[in-house]
Amino acid sequence: MKKDSLGSLRVRLWFSMQMAAHGIMSNFLRSALTVLGVTIGVASVVALMGIGEGARVSVMDQFESLGSNVVVVKASKSNYYFEPSYAAELQERVPTLSAVTPVVYGNVNMKWRRTKTKVDVLGVNENFPFIRDQDFAAGQNFTFLHVEQRAPVVLLGSNLASKLMNGRSPVGQTISINGLDYRILGVLSAKGEGKADGIDDKIVMPYTSALKILSTKKIPEIWGKAPDTNSVELSVVQLSRIIRKELRLDGNVSSVGGDGGDMGGGEVSVDVMVDGDIMIEEPMPAPMPDENPSDSSSNSLLGEDLPVTVTSLNQMVQEADNANRVMTLLLGGIAAVSLLVGGLGIMNIMLVAVTERTGEIGVRRALGARQSDLIIQFVLEAIYLSAIGAFLGVVFGVIGLGIFDQYGFHTAVNAAAIQVAVFMAIGCGLIFGVYPAVSASSIPPVEALRRN
Repeated sequence: MKKDSLGSLRVRLWFSMQMAAHGIMSNFLRSALTVLGVTIGVASVVALMGIGEGARVSVMDQFESLGSNVVVVKASKSNYYFEPSYAAELQERVPTLSAVTPVVYGNVNMKWRRTKTKVDVLGVNENFPFIRDQDFAAGQNFTFLHVEQRAPVVLLGSNLASKLMNGRSPVGQTISINGLDYRILGVLSAKGEGKADGIDDKIVMPYTSALKILSTKKIPEIWGKAPDTNSVELSVVQLSRIIRKELRLDGNVSSVGGDGGDMGGGEVSVDVMVDGDIMIEEPMPAPMPDENPSDSSSNSLLGEDLPVTVTSLNQMVQEADNANRVMTLLLGGIAAVSLLVGGLGIMNIMLVAVTERTGEIGVRRALGARQSDLIIQFVLEAIYLSAIGAFLGVVFGVIGLGIFDQYGFHTAVNAAAIQVAVFMAIGCGLIFGVYPAVSASSIPPVEALRRN
């Protein structure tokens, strides 16, 4: 008995599927327009979320190209700077830092044979490749002795080396920087356009040599590297507390340096003051005491309004990732509205089909078709339309991403976005197809034949 009922169900389902396909093909133009609405909706979701995902990946790549587990201590105001020896002092005071380097940068005139150009120079110590996860395409890094002796040696970014040497190895060659000769020790591996702060187009040299050719004693930044993520967070907390203490931001005093007296909100009137090895060139308003120095969150990252900031690149990566994910979801939500419009279009078309096919419905009911058979048929028609539209939407969405990519947009095919778009499209077809199907099946056979 069960076999007979199961066989009957299969026959009825197969017949309903055929009837649904016939109903779609018999009104091809109307069906095509309905499919177009769903296609546009799905393509919009796939394309916009792909653009958002591409932007997220691009930003993440740029941050990650700066190195992992890197901490940056930066003088964010021009009249503050560090003594070069302060980098080594911080490493001694913060055991979670495995390497540090003073950082100085500027613009110099470079000459090689007949080629003259201006390039950016980056002054660091021998720990630079380790801190920034930088490999070498040729040659080798400078050593501690090169740094100590202000040796005239440099490393070239990959793009700069290619432009100057036209494919030849520059290692061992000599270039002129601000009128002084420097020997090329190595060529850095390419990081990619816009990555690693444009290191591919820079000259890297010992910071002692950079201070000399830039005619400065200022070290505006110090980079450090921790062995793991947990150590990074601890390093940021410890560095922040040290800097706050150096700058008298621990809430115990209200002014920077001087005679230690209470100067209220006035200015410090001296030419140069030293807090540890943090130098202050000009008179500055006294910093306000920390409102809550015991709050660990306030110690973990000094704010941008303070003269020195301590930043974890890992945290910046996470924040950028979260921000871009929100943007991607917003783009997908906006595009999903068009899917809702496509679902309403399916319902409208199906309602029209019910009105036009009243006679067909009456004949089927008179010949013994059940109400469930009609419901299945009209629901299948709606699912067919939405499924075809979803498939075409995915195809055109991916093609659209390829076009955007050719015009300079960073895009990425988001598998999750495709799954959500297809699910929503078929779901809309199912939901919006139920009411017309129930409406069609509820017409009495006599009434349907009379309308015919």
